Amino acid sequence: MKRILALSVLAASTLSLFAGEVTITLPPETATFKSTPGVEVALANCLVCHSTEYISSQPPMARPFWEATIKKMREKYAAPIPDSAVTALADYLVANYGAPPK
Repeated sequence: MKRILALSVLAASTLSLFAGEVTITLPPETATFKSTPGVEVALANCLVCHSTEYISSQPPMARPFWEATIKKMREKYAAPIPDSAVTALADYLVANYGAPPK
């Protein structure tokens, strides 16, 4: 067992000698949020973690979905969305990416 472990460590250290720096170039962001009232709150709070495409490609959902999503981002992922921005952000997302009222 010790021999297998020693060989594994030796193999890993040998491979690391040949590893070089890896550079990844992402394509430029080309999408934009819909330029309607409240866009500033979305720009300030959503783009910290998400691309515009990610948000705009979500299926149209009703207000409870967007409110729950904002809550999840804040509570589970520690998104720095201030309390004062929650309602305005939900308003913007519902108005621009929400499902039409029934």
